[in-house]
Amino acid sequence: MLGIQYFKADSSTFVIKTVDGRVRKQGKGLSFFYNYATASIAAVPVNAQEAPFIFKLLTADFQAVTVQGQITYRIAEPEKMAEMLNFNLKNDGQSYVSEDPLKLSDRVIRIVQAIVQNKIQATALREALKQGQSLVSLIRQRLTGESPLTDLGIALLDVSISAVQPTPETARALEAEAREAILKEADDAIYDRRKSAVEQERTIKEAELQTELSVQQKEQEIEESRIQNERTILRGKAETERERLQAEIGAETQRKELVELNAENSREQADAEAYAISARMKAFRELPVENLKAMALAKMQPEQLMAMAFEALAQNAGKIGELNITPDLFGQMLKKAGRA
Repeated sequence: MLGIQYFKADSSTFVIKTVDGRVRKQGKGLSFFYNYATASIAAVPVNAQEAPFIFKLLTADFQAVTVQGQITYRIAEPEKMAEMLNFNLKNDGQSYVSEDPLKLSDRVIRIVQAIVQNKIQATALREALKQGQSLVSLIRQRLTGESPLTDLGIALLDVSISAVQPTPETARALEAEAREAILKEADDAIYDRRKSAVEQERTIKEAELQTELSVQQKEQEIEESRIQNERTILRGKAETERERLQAEIGAETQRKELVELNAENSREQADAEAYAISARMKAFRELPVENLKAMALAKMQPEQLMAMAFEALAQNAGKIGELNITPDLFGQMLKKAGRA
């Protein structure tokens, strides 16, 4: 009746009451009476709003990918938003006059899509599939500070990228390629393991051969040392034998000299004796026989004289008539012979 109505907003709605083009009231959670014939009410929600999105884009190598995520924002400057978009309510105070409030999320998503699209179109497929966190950082950078959102009075709260996916056919191809790469890595691992086993076996064999070579070298050194010791011993024995022979040669030489000296002395002694005998014989030849007999008898023993006497008797036995020899004579001779 008379166009008077009552309006009450909740605490998350910023209300601007305008009468005849002039702002009469503005603020959050206001309640008042108004005449819808002369007043207009703009209700701007200032609570946080979430806008999920899914973008189908092409990469630099013309491969289709799907970027899925969500952005959270709020209207930080409702006055600026009310100037840029139509948030006026109808006369019933329940619904909006225009569709601007309903399309606000679409506007925000289109801004985000433009940023993501520029990045994906400049990136190859393989790199694009790994750009999730990079896209989040890029969106935060582009929508913070001076940006299309701040022109609308919107503040970015959060943004997330849940998936960057290729088409099913491309995904299967990438899976096949990755599977082949994994199988190749498995084959390479098997090959490397076998190669490592072969190298280890070769290392062990080389170590065994090196050990055997070292043992042979030690045995050779021992054999050479033994031969060298034997040579040293043989040289020592040869030197000893040579010294012994030299000593024997020296002894024989001295013995030879001694024999020669003895022989020389014997010759000289024989010459002297021969000269003495020759001189004596010469003297004997010149002496009369009676003198020689007298000299001989002078040096003879009684026994010798008796022997010569018996020899003379025997020579003149024919001239002797009778000869008596007593036993006492022979007894005396036998006693002297026994004492001799």
